[in-house]
Amino acid sequence: MSAPLDEQLGFAPDYDSPVPYMQRTRDYYAAIGYTTPYRWAHYVDTPFYQLKKPLAQSRVTIITTAAPYDPAKGDQGPGAAYNGGAKFYKVYDGDTGKQHDLRISHIGYDRKHTTATDSGTWFPLPQLLKAKAKGRIGEVAPRFFGAPTNRSHRVTIDVDAPDILARCLDDKVDVAVLVPNCPVCHQTSALVARHLEAGGIPTVVMGCAKDIVEHASVPRFLFSDFPLGNSAGKPHDIESQALTLELALGLLEHASGARTTMQSPLRWSEDASWKLDYNNIAQMSPEELARRRAEFDKQKEIARGNRAA
Repeated sequence: MSAPLDEQLGFAPDYDSPVPYMQRTRDYYAAIGYTTPYRWAHYVDTPFYQLKKPLAQSRVTIITTAAPYDPAKGDQGPGAAYNGGAKFYKVYDGDTGKQHDLRISHIGYDRKHTTATDSGTWFPLPQLLKAKAKGRIGEVAPRFFGAPTNRSHRVTIDVDAPDILARCLDDKVDVAVLVPNCPVCHQTSALVARHLEAGGIPTVVMGCAKDIVEHASVPRFLFSDFPLGNSAGKPHDIESQALTLELALGLLEHASGARTTMQSPLRWSEDASWKLDYNNIAQMSPEELARRRAEFDKQKEIARGNRAA
């Protein structure tokens, strides 16, 4: 018996393509009882600002959606369940000359396929400092900035993005590298990137949710086809993290216009079936959906209380 045609032709399985996070998210929330579809940010026109000087002379910052670890806010470690109590609602900054313990328990990353044991996969400051030491960039800005993962487009556009731009201008930032984690993080980072670019600061988004970032339309996007939570490279794989940052820096230098996407050549694994899992209601029982609805409502109440505090 001859092999199937796909096998004869060397085709990859149909599911081995970028995860459709927007549709998965719509279907998931509808399945747990939220019937009003979320409106993802969508633009066609995109601001684009060329580098003002070579990267070797530029001051570079990081904008992250990860949160500073706070032991008073419950479990935030590897494998922790979604922790709405660890969310932050205002832009924060951190000293790039110090070490930081940033975590992602407060957002919806891929908990099944992401270890969350290596912050180098979502916070590339160590690699950026190495790039500075090698002369690849001129200097690391004195501060990095935390962008709240706000579902409100208006708050991100009218409050958070202008706040981050003002802080970047205060620090004389030449270039910003944005690193999102969850689906909403990718939208937030895209909106902030657009605002920074309109304000004269070239940007590159390093992310894993291709559909969300391209729907929002950013100047430059480095796409890694990895599970959410690994936008800066594979865990405990320094070469992967170094290459991912270098690809982003190269994109800053060579993109000739807006809406430029580069896909990393790295694969998460030879088995792409991990792409079938994230928020896929086809794989969830009614009981599991009911449990998730109850947990989501609980976390919303926690988050609402923190926002009001």
